Formats: sequence, C-alpha cells, structure tokens
Amino acid sequence: MVPTNTPPYKSEEIIFFIDLSTDFLKRKTLIKALESFVKEKEKVSGNSKYGLVFFKEGKDIFSIYQKDPEFIIDLIDDSWDERDINNSYFENGLYEILARVFKKSRTINKTYRIVVLSDTVSSLSEEYHTALYNLVIKAKNFSTFIDIIRIGEKKFYEDDVRLKIITSETYGGTLYCKNAKQLDTYLNSLVKSKDDYNIIQPKPPQILQEDITFYEKLAADLISLSENDKKVGILCEQELCPICEAYSDVLYKCYNCNASFHSCCIAEYSITNNIGFSHIFRCPQCSALLKIDKDFVDMVEADQKGEDYQIFSGEEDLEIEAETREEYQEAIVERQEVHTPTQKKVKIGGFFGSEVTINASSNSKGNISINSSNKKETDKISISKLKPPKKRKKITLCSICGTSVKNSSICPVCGSKV
Repeated sequence: MVPTNTPPYKSEEIIFFIDLSTDFLKRKTLIKALESFVKEKEKVSGNSKYGLVFFKEGKDIFSIYQKDPEFIIDLIDDSWDERDINNSYFENGLYEILARVFKKSRTINKTYRIVVLSDTVSSLSEEYHTALYNLVIKAKNFSTFIDIIRIGEKKFYEDDVRLKIITSETYGGTLYCKNAKQLDTYLNSLVKSKDDYNIIQPKPPQILQEDITFYEKLAADLISLSENDKKVGILCEQELCPICEAYSDVLYKCYNCNASFHSCCIAEYSITNNIGFSHIFRCPQCSALLKIDKDFVDMVEADQKGEDYQIFSGEEDLEIEAETREEYQEAIVERQEVHTPTQKKVKIGGFFGSEVTINASSNSKGNISINSSNKKETDKISISKLKPPKKRKKITLCSICGTSVKNSSICPVCGSKV
C-alpha cells in the first residue's frame, strides 16, 4: 500500500523531572497530586507512558522511561529520601532528558511532555543555560513540550526569565505554586494534550541551516536489501523504478522497518516530505529518521524544475562547469595552487559544444581567461558565466554506504564496486 502524507498517530511519553531540594513539598502531597494527574490523564488518553528523572545524593542521576504510571509513583514513594537536598540540577536533568528525546527520535516519531517540579534556583553559570537553550531549540522540532512548576512561597526568583524562555520556546508554560496542597490543581491543568489547545498552535518546525551537521548525524543511511527482502518499492509498488526506468536503480531499505525504496522514488519523496533539509526525512512507514545523499537529491530536484544541475565551489561559492566531476576537481586544484598559469581545454555544452581553453590561475577574484576560435585571448569572463551541459548527469548510489558516485565504478568513500 502506498503511504499517504498524513502523519501517523503520535504516542505520548510524559517525563517527570523531580528537582526538589527543600522540604516545602511533602512526599504524601506529591504522591496525591501525581495520582490525581494520572487519573485525569487516563480520561483524555489512556495509552501514555511515563518516565522519571531525579538526582540522588552525590549528584548521581537516576532515570527511567517508558513505564506505567503506577510504577513511577511507587518508585517516587520508595526513593524520596534518596534525592539530593542540597542543590538544584535543573540544567543537568534537562540535558539527560533531551538526550533521550534525540536518541528515541531516530526510530520513532512521538510526543514528549516534560514536567519539571522545581523549588530551588540553579547555581550553574550562564554558559550552562545557553547550552541548554541550544538543545531546547532543536528538541522542539521533535514534538517536545516543557512545562515547569516552580514550588515555593517566593513571589520572584532569580531565574524567572530563564525558565520562561525555555518553556515558551517549546509552547509550554511556567507555573508558580505557592501552596503545596494546591499542586494537584497545577498538575491537572497540564492534562490536555498540547495539540488540543486552540489558543496557540505550534508553528511548523523551523530548522536552522547551521544545524545541518547535527541532524545529519542523527539520521541514518538507507541500507542494501538482503536476499530475503521483497524487491518492490513501497512508494511505487513496482520492481522497476517508474521515474528513471533503469534496472541500475537498485532498491534500498530502512534499517528500522525494512521498507524498500528506489533511489529516485525516495529522493522525490524526501524533496516534499523532509524535516527542513531536502535529504533528511522520516520513513513513510515507521517514522525513523533517515537521510540520502544530498547531491543526488539536488540533482533530482533540479531535474524536476527543468533546471541544470550545477556544482559549486565550497570556498568561493562560484559555479564551476565541467563535463565530469574529475574535471571539476582538477579545476579547483589548479585555481588553488600558486604557479604559472596553465592551459586546459574544456568543451562547454557537451560533446558537440564549443571548445575553449582555460588559463587557470589562483587569483583572488576567481576569474579565468578563455581563448576560443571566435574570441580574442584578452577577453575575460567570470567562471560563473559558464553553463553546464543540458544533459542530466548520471549518478549512482553506492549499495554499501549510500554515497553518490559519479562517472566511476568505485565508491570514493568505502571503495566498493558500484
């Protein structure tokens, strides 16, 4: 069956972070409030799982996830006296929870509700908060919501602004409970799913371009099919790719659910269903975070738009046009080396295009001189004016590591035969 663009149902995990270092809130009061929260939550959604994070004496962190609510409540009751009562570990606890979110988001697309119960201001420096904020910005793109209940009699706290910044970024809230016996009221106000609120709807994920390395490391590559795998793509339901109609377009699969895809099919799917980068997407069958070669996706996207696929120099951002990638790399090396200008003949526009001679030199402006039969040798044009051949370049994905291989039978990354 061909997957639709409708996102799958998201399960929910509620994680309690107990950052209580005073005796303002008593154990029985907390247990009663949690039991009330679970009871009200089951009326709305009875399939939520729960987690617990707190710090023991000596800064030893305790964390457990994906448990039934009764187990979590009993655990809090049994380990209440083991918690550290001298310091707040606000940033450290959220580091642990967000690391869990990122790890699980690689294989499953679910909603995370983080509820922090805090009664003490953290003594860590501003650098810790900045590092935490950078993680929060990324975590909100994985359906993570943070609510903080500050418990205590004070009217103002030194970290009020910090807390509100963190919760507002994830569409959560910062609540102040001055009467410990009213904690159940504050907790029950968080029962509803964030998707049920109509006042403020979360905006679409805003992925920052400078975070591309983070998301590329988080995503997994497609892998080769085994002998027993079905040789039919789940997007097209065909053995032969309907886009390129080439038997050389082999199938790849998701490591998590074994769903198989043709290179062209999954590239087109990624273009319209990515997370913010054209080559990073969630598996249409199991929601695992996957990636494919960016060069290949860019080529497919350019072909869809009827544009020429162009290669850019990473240092000067200039367009270098050549018939093969080898010629492109040679042009880069020649331009970077400091030596007497050398000449190189290149055909522009394919085999039947006009032949020009390039005088390659390492000047700072990125210009080259071109000699042709109908131009004087003194004419100079910018290298960005050279246009590539119209023909779509042939790119093959390595069946071992998924790297795009152009005009070669050997993968440049893993060395396997293509």
